[in-house]
Amino acid sequence: FAELHAAVPGLPLASSRVLPGIVLRRDFAAYCPTDGELRALLVTEPLRPALTGPGVEFVVDSEGQYRASLRWIAERTEALMKRLRSNNVKLLLSSVKQEEVVIYYAKLYGVSVVECLSSEEMALIGEITGVSPYAPFGDTVDREITETAVVTFCQPLLLVSRRCVHIGFASVCAFRPHCLILCGPVDGVNEQHAAALQEAFTMLQQLFKTVGQ
Repeated sequence: FAELHAAVPGLPLASSRVLPGIVLRRDFAAYCPTDGELRALLVTEPLRPALTGPGVEFVVDSEGQYRASLRWIAERTEALMKRLRSNNVKLLLSSVKQEEVVIYYAKLYGVSVVECLSSEEMALIGEITGVSPYAPFGDTVDREITETAVVTFCQPLLLVSRRCVHIGFASVCAFRPHCLILCGPVDGVNEQHAAALQEAFTMLQQLFKTVGQ
């Protein structure tokens, strides 16, 4: 329930509504408008390639080596974004903050990015779509991208002064998520309404479980 409702203070209760899909309460790190169906990739690691592996020290002896390292990072990041684009991946959903080079090439190749998703949000998206997070880079950028989620729409949503991300997924199960936008004059009233609704849904779950048995 926590991931499927958003409380919006400062508006009358009559402004509350139910929206299809899910609402992520953060703004796009990069937004590239697109029409029609697209694919999303879930990531839990930085997409900027590392110059060394764990426990290995990387020593730069000159400014030339440093610039060459930055070029290598940029080229590898750009190559990944090209591969995402060729696979119709136009949305990155990341549980970590991505670095500026990733955001730059994402914008360049028309890939929207949403960062810093919670583990609960990532788990919910995984449940809806049936996909697992993508492991970036490794030794090659040519590894096949197989697990992508089908997205029916992806757009900004403004809740009073807060910018959010509104996404619709093609679900692989009977679960069709909708998000409750719960409005009220102040936070306290919203919290009371949210608690009452959550208790009502819990009661309905128990009722249908009993009937099913």
